[in-house]
Amino acid sequence: MTARTVLIVDDEAPIREMIAVALEMADYRVLEADNAQDAHALVVDHQPDLLLLDWMMPGTSGIELARRLKREEATAELPIIMLTAKGEEDNKIQGLEAGADDYITKPFSPRELVARLKAVLRRTTPRGMEDPVEINGLLLDPVSHRVSAHGKALDMGPTEYRLLQFFMTHQERAYTRSQLLDQVWGGNVYVEERTVDVHIRRLRKALGDAHQNLIQTVRGTGYRFSARA
Repeated sequence: MTARTVLIVDDEAPIREMIAVALEMADYRVLEADNAQDAHALVVDHQPDLLLLDWMMPGTSGIELARRLKREEATAELPIIMLTAKGEEDNKIQGLEAGADDYITKPFSPRELVARLKAVLRRTTPRGMEDPVEINGLLLDPVSHRVSAHGKALDMGPTEYRLLQFFMTHQERAYTRSQLLDQVWGGNVYVEERTVDVHIRRLRKALGDAHQNLIQTVRGTGYRFSARA
C-alpha cells in the first residue's frame, strides 16, 4: 500500500493520465475526478492527503471548489496545489488567497510536479505524524503505510488503517462512536454510528489474537485503545 493518496481533479483525461503515471512511479496512490462535484465526494469518502486541482473546469471551477473545501472544517487543512494555464500574477494571487498551498502553471514537467508535491506535503504534515508507532510488537509506519505484528505484515483496509493510526496515537482515552466518526471518517460524512462497530470488528480480526485485545469496548461509551489489561 502506498504512502500517500493524491486526488487529481482535471477535466482533461490526457493530463490526468500523465500526472497519474508520474505519481504512481513516485509511489503515490492516485484518485481521479473530472469535475468539482465528483472531486468533493472523493475528498469526503477517501480523505486524500493532497489535492491537485485544475483551475478551469466546466461547471464549478477549481477555485470555487478550493474555497468550499477551505470553508468546511473537515477539509480546511487539506493541502491544495492549483494546476492551470493561467500564468498571470493576479491569477496566482487569487489562487493562493482561495487557500491553495502552491500553484503550477501548465505546461509543467512531471519531475517538477512531484518535487513541488513533496515540498507541500512536508510543510503541511504535523510534526510527529510520520513517526512510526510501536506498542507490544504492533508497529504502524505512516511513511510506508504498513502495519506489522512482531515483524509480520498485517493486511487491513484503508478505514481500518486510519482507525488504528488514530487509536495508536490517542491511547488510554475512551472515545464515543460519534467522536470516532468525526476523527476518522470526517465530520461531513453521513454514516450511521454502528458503522464504527463494523470496522472495529474488522480491525480486531486483522490484528489477530495477539493484539485484538488492545482495542477495548467501554460499556456505555465506545472504544479505547490500551496496552493495559
